[in-house]
Amino acid sequence: MSRDLPLHGLTVVDLGQIYNGPYATFLMAMAGARVIKVEPPGGENLRRRSVVGGAALPFAMLNSNKRFVSLNLKQPRGRELLRNLVARSDVVLENFAPGVMDRLGVGYEALREVNPRLIYASGSGYGLSGAYRDLPAMDLTVQAVSGIMSVTGFADRAPVRAGPAVCDFSGGVHLYGAVLTALFERERTGLGRRVEVAMLEAVYASLSSSLGLWYGTGGQAPVRTGNRHGGLAESPYNVYPTSDGHIAILCVGETHWTGLLAALNRQDLAQDERFSTLKSRVQNMDAVDAMISEFTSALSKAELVRLLQAQRVPCAPVRDLEEVTSDAHLHERGFLQEVDHPLYGRVTLPRSPMRYEGSDLPPIEPSGELGQHNDEVFGDWLGLADAELAQLRADGVI
Repeated sequence: MSRDLPLHGLTVVDLGQIYNGPYATFLMAMAGARVIKVEPPGGENLRRRSVVGGAALPFAMLNSNKRFVSLNLKQPRGRELLRNLVARSDVVLENFAPGVMDRLGVGYEALREVNPRLIYASGSGYGLSGAYRDLPAMDLTVQAVSGIMSVTGFADRAPVRAGPAVCDFSGGVHLYGAVLTALFERERTGLGRRVEVAMLEAVYASLSSSLGLWYGTGGQAPVRTGNRHGGLAESPYNVYPTSDGHIAILCVGETHWTGLLAALNRQDLAQDERFSTLKSRVQNMDAVDAMISEFTSALSKAELVRLLQAQRVPCAPVRDLEEVTSDAHLHERGFLQEVDHPLYGRVTLPRSPMRYEGSDLPPIEPSGELGQHNDEVFGDWLGLADAELAQLRADGVI
């Protein structure tokens, strides 16, 4: 029999919005937790983007396997219902601007009085303290201020943002880790605590290669290296043209370099002083890239992958989103699943990348309509009578 997932029996009150908070709670839901997503009467911001074509997909991706309730926290009865939820829960997670929950009267200090064992998680752009605390924070602004944009792109062009929402999701993953760390502590001490993650701090370590180049050259080397290694410490390390697109190739050891020469049928270069060591290849990376590009441009991505993989050279074709969402490997592993979504039609949705040996992957339960589980959560779980639920609806509380 399949074991219960690790977070089975845990209840999470999810006040997250957009990407940062909802991804952390999605990981919890996929690990077996009961996640109750609490939204304002108009729905959280990401749900409202559904009026723009295709913009509903992120909401579906990040909110599978949750229960959906609506709650007006600007009304006293709404705040009372939230406190009732919290009293029976293990975790509250939010990524509002710092201070918003306190102004509503349902911040950490207020909620831990209701539940001393509570783990209260806050995600933000810049943290709950410091000079930047109250600045508006979105993925783009954090990419800019963190230095990510300064190292993304090519040296002779303007900085650009990284394509994915790297700050939001890095913050979300760290927030998940902070919650689980605090839960581990609670198992030993019985005490809850507040945890927080600032996106600005969560992405700093990802700049390691670029910081190494900056320190090593005294700030002289260009920090935007295009598709080359961020620290200009590996060669070859680039994206090369093919007859039908591009392919990424890199060598991180002499075995890889020897294999690449064999795949290119250029074993004659093995003794060439320009290429004989990593240091010499880095010093002559323009020549390295030119030699590789001349070879790759005449072949297709598939042909090159076969040649290079036969020699165990790290490589990958540059694929578009259609190729990724239909990837047979990701579907075979069960990470991606085709789902007939009740709101958005046929979509491809992910599960969690975390696997737990002995436990089956949970089936995807598509994200639901706003307030879909009000009766289940407020009625069946909290015990409110039908008449009271009807009155809450009439009063605009739910």
